[in-house]
Amino acid sequence: MITRREFLATTALAVPALAAEPRRLKRLAAIHTVYHLRSHSYHITGRFLHGYPVGGVHHQPDFKVVRMYNDQYNDNDLSRGLAPTFGFELSKTVADALGGAGGLDVDAILLIGEHGNYPNNEIGQQLYPRHKLFMEIVDYFRKCGKTAPVFNDKHLSYDHKLAAEMVAASRELKFGFMAGSSLPFTWRRPELEPEIGTPIREGLVCCASPGERYMFHALEALQVMMERRGARELGVKGVTALRGPDVWKAGDQGLWSKDLLEAALKRSPSRNYGLPPDNVAEPLAAVVEYKDGARGAVLQLAEHVADFTFAGRVEGQRNPISTLFELPAPPGARYFSAQTWNIEKLFATGISPIPIERTLLTTTILDFWMRSLAAGGKRLSDPALEVAYAPPADTGYFKGSSSDA
Repeated sequence: MITRREFLATTALAVPALAAEPRRLKRLAAIHTVYHLRSHSYHITGRFLHGYPVGGVHHQPDFKVVRMYNDQYNDNDLSRGLAPTFGFELSKTVADALGGAGGLDVDAILLIGEHGNYPNNEIGQQLYPRHKLFMEIVDYFRKCGKTAPVFNDKHLSYDHKLAAEMVAASRELKFGFMAGSSLPFTWRRPELEPEIGTPIREGLVCCASPGERYMFHALEALQVMMERRGARELGVKGVTALRGPDVWKAGDQGLWSKDLLEAALKRSPSRNYGLPPDNVAEPLAAVVEYKDGARGAVLQLAEHVADFTFAGRVEGQRNPISTLFELPAPPGARYFSAQTWNIEKLFATGISPIPIERTLLTTTILDFWMRSLAAGGKRLSDPALEVAYAPPADTGYFKGSSSDA
């Protein structure tokens, strides 16, 4: 993240060049499940359309949305009204959005498969068609012999095997592929990015809303911190889901740290008075066992907090490290600005600023957490959880003020 002063200086230096030669806007295709107010497509694609503030200065991406495909059109759809204003086409198929019979004619692709009317399966996973839409993109790449970088919002798929197929396809065809949550990129209070090699032996994220959708955000917040503990993430050997009184019992048994919970809660401005067991009717938790012996946990404590906080225990340090993932509230939801800024890095360079393996790992943990939850809290282990990767030197999170002041 650049500072406001650096941004202004960069902009000022670019003015003569821009005046002499109009910039060429890269062509962008947007593939959505839906496009309505406060949907993820509204917050991400909308920033490519309208621009957004960076360091208190308006930033207009060097991209033009030329086509949009929406899998569903509901009564609250906004895309039909935006199309004539911004000059993009509404396509009937994914292939048409990418260029149709004429071949690929876009420079980058947004795939945002969040929100919409999709059913849940027997274990409660919402069947968003991210894998289906992604493979339609891949099939088109194969047919026309060209590729473009792709961003996939949130977890790759509800099923870890489908997620692995997506990553394998991106590697085979050698196109830039980025996915994941907005949490790793948003502001942190205090600003905390442990150096790679910091021996974090245990980490805990405390968050609010329960269930699959928010557990993914929490797992990404956990992983962006836990991956700093070594030069290489080796993956996970076991995942356990806990519900109700079993959450508190696990704390008594040391499966998650009460000290780390308190350290995380101290960072929470939304923290309720009283004790968590008195306020939380149905707590949920994930216990993550890493291959190298480190431990992670997520506690979903609705009605006790309404934010995401992290605390970690570093070997050789007396006091835990901790931070709040600041999430400026809707309707603006400025944490999407931090994410969009990093998506632009992918689209500008063709290289993801974060490893796709991180999202594959968190996607896989989430899938097994849902399976464990459905199995009554059975500990699950599988080689698919052993996703290894090197953490990025810079996680790309925004620093400074989250307002324009």
